[in-house]
Amino acid sequence: MPHIARLFWILLLVCLSPLALGERLRLVTDDWAPYVYQHNGQPRGIDYEVTSQVFARLGVEVEWQFLPWKRCLAMIEQGLADGILDIFQTESRQPYLIYAQEPMSEVEFVLFQASARRHAITHLQDLSGLTVGTSPGYAYGAAFTESPLFRREAAPTHEANFGKLALGRIDLAITDRKVGHYLLRHLGLQGQIEELPLVISLQAQYLGLVRKPGREALAVAFAEELRRFKQEPAFAAIKNRYTGDIGNILNAVEQQESSTAR
Repeated sequence: MPHIARLFWILLLVCLSPLALGERLRLVTDDWAPYVYQHNGQPRGIDYEVTSQVFARLGVEVEWQFLPWKRCLAMIEQGLADGILDIFQTESRQPYLIYAQEPMSEVEFVLFQASARRHAITHLQDLSGLTVGTSPGYAYGAAFTESPLFRREAAPTHEANFGKLALGRIDLAITDRKVGHYLLRHLGLQGQIEELPLVISLQAQYLGLVRKPGREALAVAFAEELRRFKQEPAFAAIKNRYTGDIGNILNAVEQQESSTAR
């Protein structure tokens, strides 16, 4: 039955989608390493490679454009692009965006601090009076975004936030756990900046497609093929290629936190 269902959706995609006539799908996203980013002008990353593999299997050609996240969101809302990679599901986006319901990956927002200026943070209330570096357009969860206890200061890039943190211009920075450890390694800040154990929020990120004829069928076909690809060795190989060292670091952090908690 699953094979029949998959065949049905692919046939529906071919019949309904203008992409079947050779139209190129234009996707926007921002630099969000190791999930998706540019290296020497070429797109890379776990979710970039997985998305490219899945669309290739569906016979869909993709054009990529990297922009600041707020601009990506504006282009999607205005229908100026066909889709967006690694976006959270929100009710406000439902009128103009269709999600491929199999998640690309999961984001774990945590805080980072300068090793020379540590803070005792175990609950959100402990951020009282502090300044936390954020990224424009990012959704960290209502509890964090709406709290009056601390100040949120946006920076144009994740690298800028970590630079401000290292210089003492902000008290903390918030970002995804894997992204943060990738930046520490990339910027050579492993001994200067460290992760805090408090998890601010956990959210799945998806491929989103602008609502047009045939896009619902495309979203379903993409999700079905993504589920299938996740069961293959090629999927694990892509993840390991980008997170091998980071995974070892995260495992060590988890073990240290567990030991401290006891």
